[in-house]
Amino acid sequence: MPEWIIVVLRSFALIILLFFMIKWLGTKQLSQLNIFETISGIVLGGIAAIHTIDPATNFFYAIIAMFIWFIVPFGVEKLSLKSKAFRDFTEGKSTVFIQDGKVMEDNLKKEGYSTDELLEKLREKNVFLASDVEFAVLEPSGTLNVLPKRENRPLTAKDLGLNLAPQKEPQTIVMDGKMLLEPLANLSLNPNWLETELAKMNVSIENVFLAQADSDGQLYVDLFDDLIAVPAPTEKPLLLAMMKKCQADLELFALATENQQSKEMYNRNSKKMQQAIDTISPYLS
Repeated sequence: MPEWIIVVLRSFALIILLFFMIKWLGTKQLSQLNIFETISGIVLGGIAAIHTIDPATNFFYAIIAMFIWFIVPFGVEKLSLKSKAFRDFTEGKSTVFIQDGKVMEDNLKKEGYSTDELLEKLREKNVFLASDVEFAVLEPSGTLNVLPKRENRPLTAKDLGLNLAPQKEPQTIVMDGKMLLEPLANLSLNPNWLETELAKMNVSIENVFLAQADSDGQLYVDLFDDLIAVPAPTEKPLLLAMMKKCQADLELFALATENQQSKEMYNRNSKKMQQAIDTISPYLS
């Protein structure tokens, strides 16, 4: 068999083997590498490269070596899940850099960080004054997580005493002109609802590049043709505006009638409508 064919076959075989090994090690291997995972990733790639370009090497030895370099980090990862002490040894522990607004100089030296490097990490978090930080910790992955002082944090609805409606994650319900039934079901919607909403926009599903819906049933559409503008969802603002108009009409009817019984009825229903508006406004805003 020609050597180039052997190289091609070995390449495909080792690519497939490497794919499954990395997959079995877990997706963390791709985003957050500890010492064992870093070493194994480099060595596995090296073994695959050497035994791919040199047809004279024993392919069986390559599989044995790759298996060993796979099983060690795999075993370390499983042990780390069961033992915190072992996990701290293999992956390291978090290190506090700023506590109660004070920089921990000894911890900076321990991790080999200079003051300039700390300030650079803070700037990456949009913090330009160390005095604005209440707490900062260096994670084993090398990421610096920062908790600003209370007065420097953005206001939230909770700070303002607002009660907001719970919200689920949006779902992609059309992709490349194809309807996705499972995401539709996750929002308790059906194909008829989607077809009706698209018909309101005068759009056919074949022309939809991407469509997403939120937990309130509002549809966001992007078409293949970028020159065609699709109107933004208006259901919630329209519903709130209609409720406010009804409440205003009831007040107007109460002022216009001379019948005392009718006036009381209109005023009573106007107050009920206002209560409904106050209750539902967080869901529609």
